[in-house]
Amino acid sequence: MTLVQFLDFTSVFVFALTGALVASRAQLDIIGFLFFATLTAVGGGTVRDLLLGRDQVFWIGDPTYLAVACGAAVIVFFTAHLLESRYSALRWLDAVALAIAVSAGTTVARDLGAGWPIVLIMGVTTGCLGGLMRDVVGNEVPFVLKQGELYVTAALAGSAAGIIALELAGSSLLTASACAAVTFALRSGSILFGWQIPAYKPRPPRNF
Repeated sequence: MTLVQFLDFTSVFVFALTGALVASRAQLDIIGFLFFATLTAVGGGTVRDLLLGRDQVFWIGDPTYLAVACGAAVIVFFTAHLLESRYSALRWLDAVALAIAVSAGTTVARDLGAGWPIVLIMGVTTGCLGGLMRDVVGNEVPFVLKQGELYVTAALAGSAAGIIALELAGSSLLTASACAAVTFALRSGSILFGWQIPAYKPRPPRNF
């Protein structure tokens, strides 16, 4: 198994868990769980592969990814009631999935020879779009739009860290690790300590 495949499989599984948790909060049936899990799991990677023009979208080339997502959905369907706070579990699993998916997107774009601006965008795209689709379809306020949350910023910083690590060390494993570590550190800091960047605040117009 290649590094890219490992990252994709891991992010698919964890993101599928978050999609199934949203389905549990909406009290859907097993088909609803499968739909939300699969949509969340492959959404970001699908957009990434289409934009990069890969020969095949990753889950079409290997449908095992869909089986992994469905397996995660079934696990949550039978165990979600055991969680004390499904929302808390959702936030933390989403943080883990974001870190892994950003690393996967960055690695795929880099392996295809894309320039650093495209690598940055693909890292953010892979990390953020699956969760965004999940929340929009589930009628939840998307994490990417919540005031005071580091989300896209964490993904962008993680992707940038991966590019810097590649330039300094040239190691694929180190690049992926740096990318995931920075993304997760910033996202978890936002959850635990309220880290955020200044938001726009409208001011009354001036009278001249």
